[in-house]
Amino acid sequence: MPKHQADSNSGDRYSRLSRREWLAYSAGAGAGMAMAANAAASAGPAHAAARSNPGKRYDMKKSINLWALPYPEEMDLETCLDICADAGFDGVELNYDLEGDLSPEASEDEIRAIGDMARGKGLEIAGVCSFLFWPYPFTHEDPDVRERAVDLAAKMIRAARLLGTDDLLVVPGACYVPWMPEEPPVRFDIAEERAKQAVSRLLDVAEHQEVHMNMENIFINAFLHTPKEMNDFVDHFDSEYVQVHFDTGNIMQYHFPEHWIPLLGNRIRHLHLKEFSRKNAEFNIDAFRPLLDGSTNWPAVLDALEDIGYTGYLTFEYFNPFPHYPEALVYHTSDAMDRMLGRNG
Repeated sequence: MPKHQADSNSGDRYSRLSRREWLAYSAGAGAGMAMAANAAASAGPAHAAARSNPGKRYDMKKSINLWALPYPEEMDLETCLDICADAGFDGVELNYDLEGDLSPEASEDEIRAIGDMARGKGLEIAGVCSFLFWPYPFTHEDPDVRERAVDLAAKMIRAARLLGTDDLLVVPGACYVPWMPEEPPVRFDIAEERAKQAVSRLLDVAEHQEVHMNMENIFINAFLHTPKEMNDFVDHFDSEYVQVHFDTGNIMQYHFPEHWIPLLGNRIRHLHLKEFSRKNAEFNIDAFRPLLDGSTNWPAVLDALEDIGYTGYLTFEYFNPFPHYPEALVYHTSDAMDRMLGRNG
């Protein structure tokens, strides 16, 4: 991701930092979690052992988030799309930023052209994601920051429709962000109320644009950390346009994704296929790994998704592009997903 220059209304202190940099700060936050991580790593064989389902085919679609590639630092958008198409992906997840190809500075025609370009290469836009929910959370103490958060989310909803997708990943908020130590923690009930107010304000825009706001479960933000909390939050709106974007890796330190999936059920609208390794004693960005190089019981996860009738996108998310031959990660991921989904035989 590029360095970000916040505009004059942004508050400034978050400028010039990318999502990768924000997440990298979490590396120092996990030392106190080492014992819990080690305990989880030693969980019984029913949880730890990965099983295989030879010959089984799953009816789900392959997608990849462009954070897996060095865009825009070393590659332009068209090059990234060419690589993803050649690797055999069905779709790509794009990231909304403060500046660049997909940002408030892009015109409606320019945003439409991105979707057209992807489809011209055989790729659908699987959804829209953004790091901006961190510097501009719905739950922030400063009402001006909360207002900016709602404004940016509304722009993302409109951008999703222009791109030709009806899915936006939404981070509903945070009680605490370890890599932003200057920000005071927010009490859970206050964070919940602020998040509900923000999503409620955005519902008219989402319904008009027919774009789903999919709430993502996040790691170490102290908010919506159980399936019941997530279900209660989503169900509060009683709207088809508020659903769940389930991230398999974000709950792996203390939970198991195959346990969450049946409980979230058909609220799951989109899914991040994120690998996590319990061998890392600290819960930080480096605990996320390329697919199949971690602790996730993928056959159990896929079976759980099949059991709830999920046939949507599985989007690989990763924040550390390879420093050399970065396209290799894309091809590895596509091959891994083919094997997981039973497409390689």
